[in-house]
Amino acid sequence: MTSTPPITAPPGTAPAPASAPPSRRLRLILILGGLSAFGPLSLDMYLPALPELAGEFHVPDATVQLTLTACLVGLAAGQLIAGPLSDTYGRKKPLLIGLAGYALASVLCAFAPSAEALTALRLVQGLAGAAGLVVARAMVGDLHTGKAAARFFALLMLVNGLAPILAPLIGGRLLAVTDWRGIFVVLAVIGAGLLAAAVRGLPETLPPERRSSGGVGRTLRVTRRLLGSGEFMTYALGGGFAMAALFAYISGSTFVLQNAYGMSPQSFSLAFAANAVALVAVAQLGARLLNRHTPATLMRAGFLLQLLGAALLLASVATGLGLPGVLPSLLLVVASIGLTSPNATALAMSTHPEAGGTASAVLGLLQYGMGGVAAPLAGLGGTGSAWPMAATIGGFAVLAAVVGARGTRTP
Repeated sequence: MTSTPPITAPPGTAPAPASAPPSRRLRLILILGGLSAFGPLSLDMYLPALPELAGEFHVPDATVQLTLTACLVGLAAGQLIAGPLSDTYGRKKPLLIGLAGYALASVLCAFAPSAEALTALRLVQGLAGAAGLVVARAMVGDLHTGKAAARFFALLMLVNGLAPILAPLIGGRLLAVTDWRGIFVVLAVIGAGLLAAAVRGLPETLPPERRSSGGVGRTLRVTRRLLGSGEFMTYALGGGFAMAALFAYISGSTFVLQNAYGMSPQSFSLAFAANAVALVAVAQLGARLLNRHTPATLMRAGFLLQLLGAALLLASVATGLGLPGVLPSLLLVVASIGLTSPNATALAMSTHPEAGGTASAVLGLLQYGMGGVAAPLAGLGGTGSAWPMAATIGGFAVLAAVVGARGTRTP
């Protein structure tokens, strides 16, 4: 089936990336990719420092994992604020406010005096950083739909896919010269850099004549319509369950691989990076496969790939295969996101193009909200066993495959 043509940008906005000059298209990809990377950057860079955090604050590992959960909750809830605001006031204003808040919150995290204070500040950091996630998706929706949107989301993974590759590596190297506080200083610098880039190089993609009015009431009506749409919810929930399995891996792997299997922080960072490389590679393969297959078909293939990885992971833990069995299984679980995320996102966004910001917000809320549930589940029962993480990944992979099997729309 042929792809749906990209939406033509109205007067006063940037042209669709496909029709823009190469330099402008590249700049847009880099900035939107950087904004889409706020989640991995905020979550992954300090993963190697989690055991150090627990030791400094004299708290259990589960308490430290709450700082990860708080950021996930903030990233989820913040999208419900920034998304509808971007439908009303345009994409750029809420984005710039969020970027400024993220940089400030990151600085405050670096000076947190306790685990409780850090947890609260991580919530604020997530709330502010959510603007980057939701606005980036909405901007793509303003310019593309259908297969074209799926290709563009896959293309963004070339940029934001570097975040999970580089973030734990940078975090591991920073720990050699500083402590966990220095990692948050680096996050503040990244936030400030993206703020400057957005001010100078990011166009407004939603002109005044396409903006909504009606305030909170309108937002609630649109949200109810989205939640009541079986088509939208199929893609949103399927993608959300798959992302929850990924967040279970993000939250649990640092403890499982280092504490249960004896990997060093540097070795863990390399393994984490290898999985992210696989994710990016599968995403680019998926973009090519869109020439012959529909987004729904590739999305379901991704769900099955994740289910296979989860089954192999559970079998590896049950039979005591150790790292030779666990690491390849985790690679499949992570790589599958390269198929599920771009296609589920494009399909969900295309169902309600008239409310791109709010649709992006609900989509992000489900993804990161489920991630906030999955993260602590992966740490239940202590960190000396891989079972909690493996069971959590397996459970969400099953849910994703079951819900995603209902996705039959093929734009």
